[in-house]
Amino acid sequence: MKKWMYIICSVFLLTACGGGGNTSEQNEGLKKVTVVLDWTPNTNHTGLYVAKEKGYFKERGLDVDIILPGEAGADQLVASGKAEFGVGYQESVTQARVQDVPLVSIAAVIQHNTSGFASPKDKGITTPKDFEGKSYGGWGSPVEKAVMTSIMKQENADVEKVDFVNMGDTDFFTAVKRDVDFAWIYYGWTGIEAELRGEELNMMYVKDYSEKLDYYTPVLTTNEKMMKKDPETVKAFLSASSKGYGFAIDNPEEAGEILLDAAPDLDKELVMKSQEWLAPKYKDDADRWGEQKLEVWENYASWMYDNDLLDKELDSKKAFTNEFLPK
Repeated sequence: MKKWMYIICSVFLLTACGGGGNTSEQNEGLKKVTVVLDWTPNTNHTGLYVAKEKGYFKERGLDVDIILPGEAGADQLVASGKAEFGVGYQESVTQARVQDVPLVSIAAVIQHNTSGFASPKDKGITTPKDFEGKSYGGWGSPVEKAVMTSIMKQENADVEKVDFVNMGDTDFFTAVKRDVDFAWIYYGWTGIEAELRGEELNMMYVKDYSEKLDYYTPVLTTNEKMMKKDPETVKAFLSASSKGYGFAIDNPEEAGEILLDAAPDLDKELVMKSQEWLAPKYKDDADRWGEQKLEVWENYASWMYDNDLLDKELDSKKAFTNEFLPK
């Protein structure tokens, strides 16, 4: 689930990622659409695989291929119309919109930000002040330093005393043993893996330091042209996806098995534990799964602008919509 650890594969590898095993004869008369993942299959995506396996997409007239990102990435494929839907992040949608890229977030997969800075307990990093004199493993984005600066300032700590190291494709557990002291992770995957390994972590969720950092990650996306020319397909896609995530919320064990059937190379124990942890967080305190708040978009955009991460202010109302979610 780490954004920087993409495993690049061709967008044509449909068999490995599509799941469901539908034949062309069975799908005759259905509208064929593609959803591009942000990374390899994981529990952020379970609702999509459930919707495919349980026939929810088919019930709504869709033949959906779930594919891995190619070198272009999900955002670029969706924005250009080469794929109808994708899995993205509020961060990247915000940056795209400011550059007039017609990418739109149509549903929040998870209601609250489950990411943060993690370190092995024996490193003794329990507050942002402790980042000083330590090495941080990241992916080279300006957002990382801005977030770290923001939370370190609250303790009068100096971000310039942190050694930034580009981890590349190195996994978290190898990196913190060999190269760095802490890194930015999603607890729902890497944190759960640490639990299973018996490796205790100190975890600092970024949302705990500022409400402006409690943004939506990940989200489902489409493009403006798709919304205008084929709104019924967008509604059908979200109706089925909502039903899929609803099933995952109520039936995490069976949903986990469906994900494993679609992606058998995943570690079963990790998937099942992650699914159990994440199930209540998909909808959380929202009125319905997928709901997005204007306040959340405005808060994060203003934070990015104030930290010189955007060239201009975002028109948040154009970056997301709840219009296509089932009522």
